Amino acid sequence: MKRITILISVSLSFVFFLFLSITCSKSGSPSAQKPENLELRKKLTDLQYRVTQEDETEPPFQNEYWDNHKPGIYVDIVSKEALFSSKDKFESGTGWPSFTKPLVKENVVEIVDNSYGMIRTEVRSKKANSHLGHVFDDGPLPTNKRYCTNSASMEFIPKDKLKERGYAIFLSEFTEAEKD
Repeated sequence: MKRITILISVSLSFVFFLFLSITCSKSGSPSAQKPENLELRKKLTDLQYRVTQEDETEPPFQNEYWDNHKPGIYVDIVSKEALFSSKDKFESGTGWPSFTKPLVKENVVEIVDNSYGMIRTEVRSKKANSHLGHVFDDGPLPTNKRYCTNSASMEFIPKDKLKERGYAIFLSEFTEAEKD
């Protein structure tokens, strides 16, 4: 009887950890977590740190991804959680990368921003709480949304590197589009 109880206990523990590993990977990101502040200062460039941690905005038309037209996804520079797809990127004329919707809705948090005497909706990454930019209701159909983001808050993962970098779950985004 004692042996059966131990066996059941071990089995339940295994199932619990298996469940945790499956639910933790739901974000589609290999290691979505935020490092300590000191580690961030070493890991990020000065601009990346100021944008993600101090809510600054990079200059328009002078950033890495505003004119990027390659297929792939954009992930949080801090936590690596998947944020946006190139399929949803559009030319907004603002000089910043703009998207019609998040790739993984749960990974992008919207909060009211009352700074600078304006009322706007700020977008932040869920796991790392990185400042990404703002969302506006002046985007193209079908969403009418414009997620105006800072290149400094993101890393671009090209389509051909998705599997290698741990984002294979998003490959279907591009194979489906190519069939259309």
